Amino acid sequence: MSEPLADPLFDPVAIVGWAIDTGIFDLMYTQWGWPIVEIVHFTGLTLLIGAVGTFDLAMIGWVKGLRLAALHRLVPFGVLGFGLSAASGAMFVVTSPDQYLYNPAFQIKMLLLAIAGANMALFYLTTARSLKGLADGAPPPRAARVFAGVSLAAWFGVIACGRVITAFRPPAWEWCAWCG
Repeated sequence: MSEPLADPLFDPVAIVGWAIDTGIFDLMYTQWGWPIVEIVHFTGLTLLIGAVGTFDLAMIGWVKGLRLAALHRLVPFGVLGFGLSAASGAMFVVTSPDQYLYNPAFQIKMLLLAIAGANMALFYLTTARSLKGLADGAPPPRAARVFAGVSLAAWFGVIACGRVITAFRPPAWEWCAWCG
């Protein structure tokens, strides 16, 4: 068996220590802690994908008869969902950092989250204004459809990687790409 490598970026022991000091660790390891936080995580994901996914599908043109302006009013629900998922996800990570930080599915999930976030920022900076004057039933500009496709692909990837995280429970040092 090989010896674990030192991680120059993260200190899982210190992260767990912080989780213990703040009470998160004890909460998560009560009988109902982890299951309740899972429910919060999936509720957030449902709100997020319900809002973002519907908007994206309409922008691509796969959902007809829904005005983009009306769908855009769902954004606060998507933001709430993201907040719930991010907070509950952070609770999972700080409670068991070695099972997340070094997990390739988690690493890809974080990369896809970054892509989804950058895609959203670029959409609002470059293209969203062009949708405001769009006539009912008119197809959105090609750039909007591309942003929507990237968004859907990134979020479906986030979901898939989230499900696969539990299938990978390797020893941390086998999956630490940045450890020397």
